[in-house]
Amino acid sequence: MSRVILGDVANERRETCKGSKDGYPIVGLEHLTPGEITLTAWDEGKENTFSKSFRKGDILFGRRRAYLKKAAVAPFDGICSGDITVIKAQPKRILPELLPFIIQNDALFEFAVGKSAGSLSPRVKWENLKNYEIELPDMEKQRELAKILWAIDKTRKTYQKLMQKTDELVKSRFIEMFGDPVTNPMGWEVKPLGDVFKIIDGDRGEHYPKGTDFYKVGYCAFLNTGNVTINGFEFSNVHFITEDKDKQLRKGRFERHDIVVTTRGTVGNIALYTQNVPYEVMRINSGMVLLREYSKIINPEYFIFLVRVFSIFRPYLSGSAQPQLPITNMKKIPIQIPQLDLQNRFADFVRQVDKSKFELKKALADLEATCKRIISENLG
Repeated sequence: MSRVILGDVANERRETCKGSKDGYPIVGLEHLTPGEITLTAWDEGKENTFSKSFRKGDILFGRRRAYLKKAAVAPFDGICSGDITVIKAQPKRILPELLPFIIQNDALFEFAVGKSAGSLSPRVKWENLKNYEIELPDMEKQRELAKILWAIDKTRKTYQKLMQKTDELVKSRFIEMFGDPVTNPMGWEVKPLGDVFKIIDGDRGEHYPKGTDFYKVGYCAFLNTGNVTINGFEFSNVHFITEDKDKQLRKGRFERHDIVVTTRGTVGNIALYTQNVPYEVMRINSGMVLLREYSKIINPEYFIFLVRVFSIFRPYLSGSAQPQLPITNMKKIPIQIPQLDLQNRFADFVRQVDKSKFELKKALADLEATCKRIISENLG
């Protein structure tokens, strides 16, 4: 085992495509998936200004906004964005199959973020990145580690595909029970959203919280749009306000069973306020609305699936730079209203599938933790 820097075992490839780019796959930052070690997306035959070349087996590292954790192995020769650093292994010093796991790990990304320069769009240079230190075992140990880590990655992808299949299963069941919600071939009753829900927006008044009104802990969780994702609530970074500030606000306070929907930025993220939510008192900011008083005709899980999978809000958005869904538009959105007992049966099916997905997610998390532990213990 020897301690080396990344630049001792790998180099930056600095080749450019000087001739025709016809036939070469094109890779931009948008094609690199955070946390994925293999490249799965690219463009072909698309007009572009890229000229940086990469070779099969090279690692494409997203040097802009390194906190996004984008780095993947190239499965072919191609051309990429200048915001991607192309890294090639020195085969005499390191097993090329092991290098991707050294680069695609949290410790290196943290190092890269610390060395990035620029405020709006920070970038890290290879001259800094190459100084990242690792513990490098001998070649026999490297081969052993690479075999284990790639086996873990293969199993991880299998779990991801199974999760995708469960999502497809639920969508198929929805279509089977209710038909396409856009064309409504089964002729279900349709009502505008404003007739189905009472819509409560966030307070925009003079007492709306400002920066100094927020705390890490407090009486009332004050949610921003980042706290509601495509998969539901995300409470890893929640701000709080005091009880006095909560009393000053007029609108946007949660009641149990409210459905919250984001209406600005990433529009259509949705979640249900249930007993599993860890905060008794919550409010929304002005980029969200609460949907209330629906229980007599709508099952919330049916409606949430309708929003997540069929993107029923999209035709009613306004604005291009920052899409938003005005309440006046939202009220007009047609909602398919099947029989409530049928909605309830579908919700029961979703809950059963979610139990299976929970087990898959747990297994996936355990795999990822094992991978990180092996890298940390053996590569520093």
